[in-house]
Amino acid sequence: MINNDVLRSIRYALDLGDVKVVEIIKLAGRDIAQSDLASFLKKEDEEGFVECDDGVMVSFLDGLIIHKRGKMESRPDLDKNPESRLTNNTILKKLRVAFELKEEDMHKVLELAGFSVSKPELSALFRMKGHKNYRTCGDQLLRNFLKGLTIRQRG
Repeated sequence: MINNDVLRSIRYALDLGDVKVVEIIKLAGRDIAQSDLASFLKKEDEEGFVECDDGVMVSFLDGLIIHKRGKMESRPDLDKNPESRLTNNTILKKLRVAFELKEEDMHKVLELAGFSVSKPELSALFRMKGHKNYRTCGDQLLRNFLKGLTIRQRG
């Protein structure tokens, strides 16, 4: 899935205005103009569409975690190794943290969208890359998760 679709879906699910989205991105330490955000929210075939890069998307997701759960005190003993490319697995992990979802909650969200996965399939999505049971999160699963999250949040 492209970052623009994810951004639009989360924005709709939480009923966030442009100003609030800009504020959430700022929570992660990144400044973005409201006009840039408007370009990211346009559909691909609309004039003025700009693809949302991974840096902006990571800032939005990290800001969303801070917005929903509060700022975490820094832990200097932990090294942060950000992925070079944002993946569907990373997006799913960050959304799980932001919404404080446990495994049962994840299954319920997917079921709301009419999409079911087994416990091993779901846990494989949260494994470290390189682990023998790691599985890549496909666009269909992420799309259904966002759909279920929207249903859960908006009713």
